Amino acid sequence: MTTTLAPASEAQHPIIIGHRGASGYVPEHTLTSYFIAIQDGADYVEPDLVMTKDGVLVARHENEIGGTTNVAEHPEFASRRTTKVIDGTSVTGWFTEDFTLAELKTLRARERIPEIRPGNTRFDGQFEVPTFEEILALVHGVEEQRDARARLLGGPAPHHIGVYPETKHPTYFAGLGLPMEKLLVHTLEKYGYKGRQGLAYIQSFEVGNLKALSKMTQLPLVQLIEAAGAPYDFVVNHDSRTYADLITPAGLAEIATYAQAIGPNKSLLIPRTADGKLGEPTTLVADAHAHHLLVHPWTFRAENNFLPKNMVRGSAPESFGNIQAELLAYLRTGMDGFFTDQADQGFEAREAFIQGQ
Repeated sequence: MTTTLAPASEAQHPIIIGHRGASGYVPEHTLTSYFIAIQDGADYVEPDLVMTKDGVLVARHENEIGGTTNVAEHPEFASRRTTKVIDGTSVTGWFTEDFTLAELKTLRARERIPEIRPGNTRFDGQFEVPTFEEILALVHGVEEQRDARARLLGGPAPHHIGVYPETKHPTYFAGLGLPMEKLLVHTLEKYGYKGRQGLAYIQSFEVGNLKALSKMTQLPLVQLIEAAGAPYDFVVNHDSRTYADLITPAGLAEIATYAQAIGPNKSLLIPRTADGKLGEPTTLVADAHAHHLLVHPWTFRAENNFLPKNMVRGSAPESFGNIQAELLAYLRTGMDGFFTDQADQGFEAREAFIQGQ
């Protein structure tokens, strides 16, 4: 099956990116999470990718897996708990690069933030750590089912689902002899994702690996941008520039030479006021568009814990607040898509935005 359908025009129809799947409802980076996100209206599903000891791309938020799996309950792996320096930060736990895929498959996922998502903990211990190939196979399986249903009912072909993988810690993994870029491109091409309209974006917080990827693939690339700090490869190479420098006119002009979009922290589009409310929009969307860059900010989450103070409902941090109001404010900035942990909420907000135009 070749995925070559062009996405809807993002200017009129901003894309919904299922952040780690439907991580607001089930543990992140599981096949169930990705499936629910698709069913809830996500246009793309987003796996964070790390490497195993035997060179397999798997989906985890970080290469440290003590917080997202039950590895601590496996006495056979107790001796692998260690401390490493990851992108300049000391981290203690268990790391994917110390496990073969077969060993990782004996583990089960658990909720990463149980204090905010206690309902998700009922799934702890049920789901495997998926490989990138398994995620792509899931997406294609859903597409085939939808295509078959449309043919049976004589309806139009449904729009296809894209994938939005992130390379996590590429400089670190390259230093271990586990480079990600060629394997990622090969795997995407194996499943038909290729070319500018290939329904896949590749994203990274680093710059060097995106520049390398721009020579390996025509798939659109996304420069992720934190609200503070600097790309780790800049730090390693003693480049004094920061993420703030990347969103200046000169920085955006350089990004446009190797990428097609930016993925900024949402606070860079609309910062919060001193009292925690939603403030006034910046010019970042217009600035990026002036350099022909799409803008896909992250991450929109429905829980009160993550919302501006004026959009909180009730006092419980885990309760859903008025994410619709937050998303509508951001959609009015002209952003081209957005990452969300609750694709159904994103879908409703987008529909309201489109109908209100």
